[in-house]
Amino acid sequence: MAARVPLGCEPVVGSLTPSRKKEYRVTNRLQEGKRPLYGVVFNFIDSRYFNVFATVGGNRVTVYQCLEGGVIAVLQSYIDEDKDESFYTVSWACNIDGSPFLVAGGINGVIRVIDAGKEKLHKSFVGHGDSVNEIRTQPLKPSLVLSASKDESVRLWNVHTGICILVFAGAGGHRNEVLSVDFHPTDIYRIASCGMDNTVKIWSMKEFWTYVEKSFTWTDLPSKFPTKYVQFPLLIASVHNNYVDCNRWLGDFILSKSVDNEILLWEPKMKEQSAGEGTSDVLQKYPVPECDIWFIKLSFDYHYKTAAIGNREGKIFVWEVQTSPPTLIAKLSHVQSKQPIRQTAMSFDGSTILSCCEDGTIWRWDVVATTF
Repeated sequence: MAARVPLGCEPVVGSLTPSRKKEYRVTNRLQEGKRPLYGVVFNFIDSRYFNVFATVGGNRVTVYQCLEGGVIAVLQSYIDEDKDESFYTVSWACNIDGSPFLVAGGINGVIRVIDAGKEKLHKSFVGHGDSVNEIRTQPLKPSLVLSASKDESVRLWNVHTGICILVFAGAGGHRNEVLSVDFHPTDIYRIASCGMDNTVKIWSMKEFWTYVEKSFTWTDLPSKFPTKYVQFPLLIASVHNNYVDCNRWLGDFILSKSVDNEILLWEPKMKEQSAGEGTSDVLQKYPVPECDIWFIKLSFDYHYKTAAIGNREGKIFVWEVQTSPPTLIAKLSHVQSKQPIRQTAMSFDGSTILSCCEDGTIWRWDVVATTF
């Protein structure tokens, strides 16, 4: 049974007039190539690399560093052996010894794990039957990553051993492409996924956790590991009427975005005894004009105080996410930024925002003033 919004609970809608104003200005614009850039992400896994970010587009993964004065320095570039690969997503992770990994996936459905410390390919994961739309890293155990795929499944991987531990699919799984997935920030067992079946599904790994633990000590071939199927989610939420292409936990709440020009903040309420049932209370709405094309992802600063999202006209909206009513703190536009922004990345403290665009450009915005 899909969860519905109870009557009498009207969500609070944010205003598109910035009430607390942060002033950002463009400090750099790079043309990386001619192919669209779909992903950009800062490294929040390792404090040594907080100002390092990675982009993906075409068959290329590139690592940069944000320096003072708007400078962006290229550190590394990885070109996939398949020239027809088109990477859609990238996430930072790390090996159990702490060395930084980049995990990328895209149209081919193969996940590449790149050892950024040694500047070489570490592993390739083959398992998905179609393209990979998003990869996310477990912040509490950054050797674990989730991948969401067009093949209607989500997979949990151990980047150290190369094992596919769990597959979230089956009887209660998604009925179309899975577009986004996210780990709960503090509940290590819980994840959320969403996709083209217009639903957000919340899953628990609790009863399968022994397999997760086993994946760290497994010495046999990864292909011999007893991968388990998680078939039934804790909750199926129908808070949107169209494709849901991004979902992110905000504490125990969820921010999810559809192609209907708004982000919803809602509270999932599970019934422990009956899997799949429960309710979802929509609490707040964050308008994002001209955001009616799918595959646009939002990003946060490290402490989840602010969120940034681009739109199809090259504009960026920056929201305070822990206030009620929702507070827009900046609306960013530039006369030369007209291309759809597929993803943004916020720096550790939110003072720098990066956007990657359909025309292969990377834009850097930096805070110049704050007024309240």
